[in-house]
Amino acid sequence: MVEIDEDPQMGFESEEDDDELSDGELQEAFAKGLLKPGLNVPLLEPKKAINNVEGLKKCLAEFKRNLPWAERLDLTNYPAVDIVAKAEGRAQQPEGSEDVSAEDDFQREMYFYRQAQATVLAALPKLHKFKIPTKRPEDYFAEMAKTDQHMQKIRKKLLLKQAAMDKSEKAKKLREQRKYGKKVQTQVIQSRQKQKKAMLSAVKKYQKGMTDKLDFLEGDQDQRPKGSAAKKQVNKKGPNSKKKYKDKKFGFGGKKKGSKWNTKDSHDDVSGFKARMAHGKGGKQFGKGGKTNKRPGKGARKKMKARK
Repeated sequence: MVEIDEDPQMGFESEEDDDELSDGELQEAFAKGLLKPGLNVPLLEPKKAINNVEGLKKCLAEFKRNLPWAERLDLTNYPAVDIVAKAEGRAQQPEGSEDVSAEDDFQREMYFYRQAQATVLAALPKLHKFKIPTKRPEDYFAEMAKTDQHMQKIRKKLLLKQAAMDKSEKAKKLREQRKYGKKVQTQVIQSRQKQKKAMLSAVKKYQKGMTDKLDFLEGDQDQRPKGSAAKKQVNKKGPNSKKKYKDKKFGFGGKKKGSKWNTKDSHDDVSGFKARMAHGKGGKQFGKGGKTNKRPGKGARKKMKARK
C-alpha cells in the first residue's frame, strides 16, 4: 500500500516513490497558480562524512581475538634488500624511507616482490620453531574436489571428442590424397598420350624415309627388365641393308620417270657385259666332267613311257 502525503507547496497529494506527474496534473496545478516560475528541482544536501574513531575502536575490540601467532600467521615487514641495486653499486635507502612511485608499474611490483621475500625469510624460522611443516610429504595425496566417477565421465567425453577430431582429420587427409592422386593420374594419362602421339609421328616419319633415326625405340627398351632374353638391340649405325637398297633404287623423292632410260654413257659402258651369260654358256654345271643333265623333250618322254 502506498502512503500519500500532502505537499504544502503544490497543494495536492503526491506519492512517496517520486513518480513524475502527468501532463493533466501539471496543467491543473498551473491553472490553480501553484507552480512558480523557474525550474522546480529539489535540492539535495551533501552527505556529511563522520569519522567515529571511538565507534571503530569499539567494533575492533568486539571481533578481535587474542589467538597465538600459529593461528594468525600475520607479519609486517619492510622489503628485502635490493640485490640489483647492490650489485650495481647504487646507494641503498634506509628501511621505511624508500619512495615508490604508484604510477611506475615495474617499481611497484618489484617492491611487492621484495616485501614478500622478506616475509618468507622471517616466517620460515617461526614455522620451524612451532614445528609446522613447510614442505609437502612425498606420500601426500590431496583429496580431489570431484569424485572418481565424475572424472571418469569427463575422461570418456574427452576421449570421444579426441576420437571425433582424429576421424575428421583423417577424412580430411584422405580427401586431399584422393584429389592429389586423381591429379597425378590425369597427368600420367596426358603424358602417356603425348608420348604415344610423338612415337606414332616418329614411326610415320621413319616409314616415309624422312629420317633414319630410331631414337623413339629407346624409351621402350629402357622400360623392359634388365637381363631379358627377348631384349632387342637397337641398330644405332643406321638403316638396315633392305632400307639402303630401297633408298638406292627408289631414292628419296624427286623425279622418278625416265630414271632407268639408257643414255649415251650407259650405252657405251660395257664393263658389266659377260659373253658366257649372253650366249647361254653360263650358269651352274651338274654331273661329272662339267656336263649338264638336260631334261628330254616331250616326244622322247612319251617314247620312254611306251617302252615301259
